[in-house]
Amino acid sequence: MSDDFEDVLHAVGPRLRALRRHRGMTLADVAAATGVSESTLSRLESGQRRAGLELLLPLARAYDVPLDDLVGAPRTGDPRIHLTPIHRHGMTFVPLSRRPGGMQAYKMIIPSADRPPVPHHQIHEGHEWLYVLHGNLRLVLGEHDLVLPAGEAAEFDTTIPHWLGSADGKAVEVLILFGRHGERAHLRARAH
Repeated sequence: MSDDFEDVLHAVGPRLRALRRHRGMTLADVAAATGVSESTLSRLESGQRRAGLELLLPLARAYDVPLDDLVGAPRTGDPRIHLTPIHRHGMTFVPLSRRPGGMQAYKMIIPSADRPPVPHHQIHEGHEWLYVLHGNLRLVLGEHDLVLPAGEAAEFDTTIPHWLGSADGKAVEVLILFGRHGERAHLRARAH
């Protein structure tokens, strides 16, 4: 076996552990979701067991990620585009758009935390639309303190004092569209 192949195999365990922790799940949670025993999951994460498709496929489904993400397969598509994450205020923002100016798209990842963070309001020019992909988002918007579960959306003027965080200390993933000069996301539905 080549050294590159061995490196990929050795990286699977730590990647699985990091993904599980990022999702705020225990080994018991993952075992219940996949049908794979806790001891097998523990051995996979520690590198004591090699991961085959029979183990990786249910894990990819449970974590809701492509199989390529679990094994660290190289990205496909245009090699000139690099989505470099931005780390700010303990959160990770992955830019999804490349167009300068205009509407910008981001995936925001709020990691799990032992203690709930204290809201620190911010104000800036623009308009924001967000959609909760995973977890429970706490949105403090002016005098309102809201909890948005996965599948919920919000739209607001960012000149209103606002703060985003985890509602329950578990990881949260959010899709954000942001327009700097009052641009807004509009949903247009046509009746059939």
